[in-house]
Amino acid sequence: MSLKLYNSLSGKLEEFVPFKKNRVGIYVCGPTVYDWTHVGHARTYVDFDIIIRWLKHRGFSVMYIQNITDVGHMREDTGEDKIGKKSAEEKVHPMMLVEKYMREYFQDMDRLDVMRPDISPRATGHICEIIEAVKKLIEKGYAYEINGNVFFDVSKFKNYGKLSKINLEEMAAGSRFEVHPDKRNPEDFALWKKAREGDPFKWQSPWGEGFPGWHIECSVMSTKYLGDQVDIHGGARDLKFPHHENEIAQAEAITGKKPFVKYWLHTEFLTINGEKMAKSLGNYVTVKEALEKYDAETLRFFFASTHYRSQIDYSDKNIEQARRSLESLKNSVVLLKNLKPAREKPKQEEELERDLKKAKEDFEKAMDDDFNTPGALAALFEFSKKLNVFASQNDSINAELKEKILKTFEELGGVLGLKLAEEKKAGGEALEKVIELLIKAREELRKKGDWKASDEIRARLKESGIALNDEKEGTSWKFE
Repeated sequence: MSLKLYNSLSGKLEEFVPFKKNRVGIYVCGPTVYDWTHVGHARTYVDFDIIIRWLKHRGFSVMYIQNITDVGHMREDTGEDKIGKKSAEEKVHPMMLVEKYMREYFQDMDRLDVMRPDISPRATGHICEIIEAVKKLIEKGYAYEINGNVFFDVSKFKNYGKLSKINLEEMAAGSRFEVHPDKRNPEDFALWKKAREGDPFKWQSPWGEGFPGWHIECSVMSTKYLGDQVDIHGGARDLKFPHHENEIAQAEAITGKKPFVKYWLHTEFLTINGEKMAKSLGNYVTVKEALEKYDAETLRFFFASTHYRSQIDYSDKNIEQARRSLESLKNSVVLLKNLKPAREKPKQEEELERDLKKAKEDFEKAMDDDFNTPGALAALFEFSKKLNVFASQNDSINAELKEKILKTFEELGGVLGLKLAEEKKAGGEALEKVIELLIKAREELRKKGDWKASDEIRARLKESGIALNDEKEGTSWKFE
């Protein structure tokens, strides 16, 4: 069966055929690093992690790019740079803020077992390429400069709105667009912005001191590393417009090649109490907070239990259901491991082997159907029921079949980032929580000036093979 995925551009399920045989270039819009990562972000990155794992499982060579936005992402209400605003609030240099939250983001993703991208380009590291791209757009007549600001002229790009299905003529002027006195048309968007007094980031350009617009950053970084045409570009649904729509206009205007992206994939929102989780709404739960209550594997299972294009509601009830479901799968593996080697072949073994084969086929069929993770999990659960029945009727199993089943659980579970065949390690998440609590206790002692007790905690942890590292951003730890 061929791999099919839902292309947001066409609105249809399409067979996946990359530009280059067996090679996939994928770009996913990464975080703006000015605050803690919340579980709404995590839902998107875990879903794309599963997509990439499946592509690799299918034999594709994957090059995965996920950017870091460290300049140019402006607040919709005030027009302020999000990083600049937060750095002023925290009274730290903007780049200190960026470094802090970028490191925290990667630490959160590591704890969720999200594979690191092959390249994590930062916008501030690509200013030269961005300026060159803006110059090309002006030369080609797609952009104009006024008072040090450069805007993309949307009227010059045919089929603007083809991804988001936005009809500009039916929209009230300025109702969905940033208002700026230098714009010719309300729907035009900034490629380069003139720096104001107090702006935290600014670079010299042919148009004076300024900084790039958010949208041009991703167009430049994606094509720099993946070429003029990208196989898969993704992100959360709210990025369709204006971010991804503007990326298409910029990239195709510069290169003249269509499509800029062959397949657009978008994850649905994660809600909390039925409302979209967002920092702007103040209703978010950080990844760190979530991991204080639930283990990482349970959170991954929770995300995988819903299709990436379907809305999922974050609640204690739903996550507890995910925990119990994951535990039931793992219990089936424990039952299997407890079976003794068979002297004679039990009569149900042939049927169990057929069930295993069907489970694997059903799992693969589901994943090839637009990465249908709920269908894939259903295949595993159906087999686990058969395995439970077998274990209840037999106390032994052929060693070769036992190993085959364990490898299948390991292989298919691994696609979802689940360690179904592994024994639970002593400590694990619980150990991490204890260490974090000791670090917090030590920090309180240091604030009180009780250096002797503080040093005692450090020394005892070191004796246990755990090294602490005190930094300006806080204390980190690692196993020695």
